[in-house]
Amino acid sequence: MGSTLSRYQKLIEAEISKQKFGKAPASLYEPIRYLMGLGGKRLRPMLTLLSYSLFKNDAKPIVKYAAAIEAFHNFTLMHDDIMDKAPLRRGKPTVHRKWNVSTAILSGDVMLVKVYDMLLSIEASKLKRVYGAFNKCAAEVCEGQQWDMEFEDKSSVSEEEYIEMIELKTAVLLGFSLEFGAILAGASDKDCKALREFGTNIGIGFQLKDDLLDAYGDPEKFGKQVGGDIVANKKTFLLIKALELAKGDAKEELTKLLSSKEFNNEEKVSAVTRIYDTLGVHELTDKKIDSYFKKGFAKLNALSCSPKKSAELRGFAESLVARQS
Repeated sequence: MGSTLSRYQKLIEAEISKQKFGKAPASLYEPIRYLMGLGGKRLRPMLTLLSYSLFKNDAKPIVKYAAAIEAFHNFTLMHDDIMDKAPLRRGKPTVHRKWNVSTAILSGDVMLVKVYDMLLSIEASKLKRVYGAFNKCAAEVCEGQQWDMEFEDKSSVSEEEYIEMIELKTAVLLGFSLEFGAILAGASDKDCKALREFGTNIGIGFQLKDDLLDAYGDPEKFGKQVGGDIVANKKTFLLIKALELAKGDAKEELTKLLSSKEFNNEEKVSAVTRIYDTLGVHELTDKKIDSYFKKGFAKLNALSCSPKKSAELRGFAESLVARQS
């Protein structure tokens, strides 16, 4: 399995390096090349290639289309970073910091246009279906981002609202990445749907795991400040459950920690995680993560291809499930 993943990784990186996106003005296109060159897990294009490989022997012919999905993902990051006023992306200055906000908006806009260009050469019999599924997914990602921003100012968010938000903002693109590979391979409607649902469910699980790692991860493995969500009062699954379950002194202390304007970051993180521990929030989150992963892998078991064919995709997904960063 490792050799296939390594080969696909190299194919994806080579394709991304080859894409220039445009020439002039350089200030419009250089930010795109900069952001795409910052690396990342390349999770979405990898899922597209692995999905295609379930039905075809070699995914090399569709690498260009898989790279388009990575470009779309990075377009969303470019605009998200503006909205979040984020200074860094993958340890480097964000586009709006390195250039300016106006350039980042325009570069993101043209990046999305280039994604459609990259997909245009898909064979005509599949193009309409691809664009239909892609457009639905793209709109949902925007809906999820809007919900996420609105939640910042909302006094309370329910578990159901939060799950729907992360499904739209994060998980549906993983689902589409898998469905896309299956459509390009000419898979049945049933298999395309099963792969989309597999990706969407594990995508929700991944985001919930991110929530958990942000509070409980090993700083050396996690790769960013542990407790950042707690410091920012971000309405993660953990905080939502804690607010739902806290009573008496625990509720009073949690409310005070959330409303305080002046605090020591480490002390706040320590105090909030102690409340999480008292309420059993870690265990509840683990159970919720496990439920979505199980739901996802059940969809993978429903595929018409042999378990041997799906072993690479399963192994790749399982390695992500077990990640600590």
